[in-house]
Amino acid sequence: MADPASLTDTADGPPSRLPQPPSGTLALTFDDGPHPDSTPELLAALTAAGHRATFFLCGEQAERHPELVRALDRAGMAIGNHSWSHPSLPGLPLPAAREEIERTNRVLTALTGRPPTLFRPPYGDTGPTIRELATAAGLTETLWDVDTLDWNGVPPAEVAAAVAAARPGDTVLLHDHGNRNTVTALPAVLTALAARGLRSAPLPR
Repeated sequence: MADPASLTDTADGPPSRLPQPPSGTLALTFDDGPHPDSTPELLAALTAAGHRATFFLCGEQAERHPELVRALDRAGMAIGNHSWSHPSLPGLPLPAAREEIERTNRVLTALTGRPPTLFRPPYGDTGPTIRELATAAGLTETLWDVDTLDWNGVPPAEVAAAVAAARPGDTVLLHDHGNRNTVTALPAVLTALAARGLRSAPLPR
């Protein structure tokens, strides 16, 4: 997997930051939810194994499934902003890109009682203007170290192998958009982490 910096453009502007999970941990992160066909099972597996993760939620999905957002929050999962409707933000007019971020902030704040502090741009598409919009909204842009390719339909065993090869401190990209491969892979992922004496922790808020 390329260094996260390679996912951004090279123009001047504030760099993307990657908050580090605590020592002895890595950060499992799930994009695109919440989704009724995956979020409950992902949450149940994480909770049963004593792990916590970060869920980057799309605003329109959060508005559609508020009970799932509240369940994630009650379970101690970190909740981040993943835009409203998952467009490639650099291709939008500036006001539209700003509204994608700020509208999601408003919904997540209303559902959890506090504003999110983490932001992941859809597809990792970003640049100085998008980072500035996120910063203005009180968010830290957060990319990843390891892409499991679960979004591309790889088999559950390959998803688990990608996580098993991750290093302590890494941020791992997974998805929560109804993908059964990810749901199926998660128990093996958590078993592999336990075998290495690692656990998943939420990214610092």
